[in-house]
Amino acid sequence: MSESDRSDCSNNDKSTKSSSRNSGKMSPSKIEFHLALVVSNIKNHIPIVLEIEKDQYGIWAELLRIHARSHRVLHHIVPSKDKSTLEDTSSAEYEQWTSLDSIVLQWIYSTISNDMLTTTLEPDTTVMEVWNRLADIFQDNQNARVVTLEQEFSNTRMEDFPNVSAYCQRLKILSD
Repeated sequence: MSESDRSDCSNNDKSTKSSSRNSGKMSPSKIEFHLALVVSNIKNHIPIVLEIEKDQYGIWAELLRIHARSHRVLHHIVPSKDKSTLEDTSSAEYEQWTSLDSIVLQWIYSTISNDMLTTTLEPDTTVMEVWNRLADIFQDNQNARVVTLEQEFSNTRMEDFPNVSAYCQRLKILSD
């Protein structure tokens, strides 16, 4: 057997071991690595701080959904069609689910104002509960908000801004 043949066999053995290790089954004593664990500073990805005074909820929520989707934790925010729940609270899957839920909660809490944090922070809550609470806060007063935004849009004058870009950006924010 030539040296290149031995090398090929060795590589095949390594890939077989690697693929059996990553077959998608979790061993009961070990939690698998997850993409959400690598986010060290959420503010690098979501530069907006959600505040009650500034109506940026739509932008903030979309950025958070995109980030959650890219890190495979969107199901913590938006319920999946398959309504399976983890009932065995002693399982490794449940342990990983609660860890990921806590991470996404930290993302939310890190990107909202102190006033919003005080309003939404409760012990033993899930991401979905906080997500729904924030949606209720920003979407319950939708009709009154529409009237206010239309007035603001109508009263926005170019001479109040240093340049056309700032003026257009303000109009875009109001229209979104």
